[in-house]
Amino acid sequence: MTVYRKCNHSKYPDALIREAEGLELLRSGLKAVDPSPGIRVPEVFHVDDTVMEMEAIQAGSAGDATLAMLGEGLASLHRVPQPFYGLDCNNYIGLSPQINGRSEQWGHFFVKQRLGYQVQLIRNETLRQEFESVLDSSATALESWLNARCEHPSLLHGDLWGGNALFDGRTPWLIDPAVYFGDREADVAMTEMFGGFGAAFYKAYDSVWPRSADYPLKRDIYNLYHYLNHYNLFGGSYLEGCRRGFEVVSAIC
Repeated sequence: MTVYRKCNHSKYPDALIREAEGLELLRSGLKAVDPSPGIRVPEVFHVDDTVMEMEAIQAGSAGDATLAMLGEGLASLHRVPQPFYGLDCNNYIGLSPQINGRSEQWGHFFVKQRLGYQVQLIRNETLRQEFESVLDSSATALESWLNARCEHPSLLHGDLWGGNALFDGRTPWLIDPAVYFGDREADVAMTEMFGGFGAAFYKAYDSVWPRSADYPLKRDIYNLYHYLNHYNLFGGSYLEGCRRGFEVVSAIC
């Protein structure tokens, strides 16, 4: 078996340790719903502050069959109820800290620990105050709206863009998670942020657990978290996505 070595180039000493824990959570969750080789997660052989040694993936292109396998497996994982929203420890999403903790209410968790935290990180004071104003005035209504539209906490990959789903010709693999327990449609929403998952993925997901009627609105709200994170990391090209997300928040609240 080929070993892939991933070095910690971040400023956070525990980044790889948290990533390894996330991989193990996904591996255990997926194995529980489908013991056969469906979606796979690379095994971690060693991890410390500086390096993680893990199973290498011979990645190729995705076909309809493997995209469907990914959709079915993800929906099956999401169908399993978890005990709370959030996670017992903080972790990372890309190059940013992801603040967790336990919560009994999905709306409160998402508004405070996802949107609120990212808004606080905005360095431009005028923009930060603008977004804080929208969030402050909408928080109570948004929390209630989200609470009413989440069936139960699901184990989420948390950072499910196209680069974190690989395909070896036979099976899909998930890498680089930012796991927590939350509304399953937050995972599906991020697959649409940059595209690349294809119609077969969504058809297969919906065949196991159809997306809700509110999904189009929820997609924009959940992806607001990722647009804020990308804006804080990479700058102005993501600002339009942030504004669009806050427009949806204002419209429903």
